[in-house]
Amino acid sequence: MEQRRLKSSGLTLNDVVIPVTLDFRVLFESFLQIAPDTKTVAVVNGHSPNELFWRNEMQRELQPLENRIDIKWYDDLSFQDILKQTASLPPHSAIYWNTMIVDATGASYEGDRALTALYATANAPIFAADDAFFGGEVVGGPMLSVRALSKEAGAVAVRILGGEKPDTIKIAPIGFAAPKYDWRQLQRWGISESRLPPRSQIYFREPTAWDRFRWQILAALALILLQGAMISSLLFERRRRLHFQVEAARHSAELAHFNRYSTAGELTASIAHELNQPLGAILTNAETLQLMLKSPTPDLNEIGEIVDDIRRDDQRASDVILRLRNMLKKTPSKVTDVDLNEIVRNTILILSPFATARRFDLKSVIFSEPLAIKGDQVQVQQVLVNLIVNAADAMSDVPRAERTVTISTARDDNFAEASVSDAGPGISRDKLKEVFEPFFSTKSQGMGMGLSIARTIVETHNGLIWAENKIGGGAVFRFRLPLSRQQ
Repeated sequence: MEQRRLKSSGLTLNDVVIPVTLDFRVLFESFLQIAPDTKTVAVVNGHSPNELFWRNEMQRELQPLENRIDIKWYDDLSFQDILKQTASLPPHSAIYWNTMIVDATGASYEGDRALTALYATANAPIFAADDAFFGGEVVGGPMLSVRALSKEAGAVAVRILGGEKPDTIKIAPIGFAAPKYDWRQLQRWGISESRLPPRSQIYFREPTAWDRFRWQILAALALILLQGAMISSLLFERRRRLHFQVEAARHSAELAHFNRYSTAGELTASIAHELNQPLGAILTNAETLQLMLKSPTPDLNEIGEIVDDIRRDDQRASDVILRLRNMLKKTPSKVTDVDLNEIVRNTILILSPFATARRFDLKSVIFSEPLAIKGDQVQVQQVLVNLIVNAADAMSDVPRAERTVTISTARDDNFAEASVSDAGPGISRDKLKEVFEPFFSTKSQGMGMGLSIARTIVETHNGLIWAENKIGGGAVFRFRLPLSRQQ
């Protein structure tokens, strides 16, 4: 019982009161703290004598707030009219629910039926002094705690059952409990949690995704971080691998260039011999022309023929130098559409003097149609030169009449194939798979890099190279390269 009603309660010596105290000003100011824009507060209160008593008490206690908010009293209206009024309140309004036992027309309302009807039509938040209404329609705030009052009442009952006289039990008045709020109502009316009083408790908060799936989210984040770390590691490894590939390609190109120079050293005598022929012819023709010009009646037709010979021999010497220069030049790999047959023909032109000097026959069997491949002409030519020079070396102990190196080209489905065969002793079975390994050589003075470089070049062109022994004696080295799409 509220302590202000004790005088009129008619208590006896057999009664014990659990007194409560209502501070309406504290209650209203607490709501104005969380909703400072509030301009109007409508008080819903019944018309019974007890309810009118509390209307007077509220009006007296709230008088200091009249200059701050407009307080509307509806106790002289029917409850239906109250519902109409509270459904059309101006913006920045609130509703204080006190009680509705009997309205001004004498209609009575049981339990919280009237509060439920009010909540269904009201356009403003509702607050109350009793937390018996908490959990449905009211926002919350400092309220009388049903739990605290019930606990105190139970303690008093135990004391009476223990033999204490009721009139000797005195209980201090119980005021508002710590503020508590309904999260759903705060969300509905846009009230910020940051404005709630200290030590406020919030009930009915809907769990967030983090609350519901915390472990799943943590597991997903851990998985994402693990995947990110793995991807970063793979990207790092890929960058490192690309770096090493570039370095390996550069070193391979340097080694291939060195190999071409080394091969050119072996061809020096034959190249010099080939150059001497056109140069000697040029010298002879020049001396003849000089003598003819001293004649009083030079034969112009013969002079023209000599000049044509000089031009032809000069072009021949120039072609020899150009072919050698193309083979030795150091340039970045240049992939173009080239004809494997044409590469073979140029290689034979370069190595014909070498074949003459080393005393072996250089034959060719060229496929009847062009064999277009995508590749670096200089590098593919280097493979052929290496194979032909090796074939010549393999026949050093073979009689002159049997020394023959044959270069063949063919087409096998979508591949162009070239082969270089010799009449040497062949390769022992246990060495066939080792001949392409670095530093493996059957020559006493060989470095063992020529065939290794040849394999690297062929594989770089997405091809395949292998060696095998011929049935009649000798070895044959074959390599195949994919034909270009144009072919």
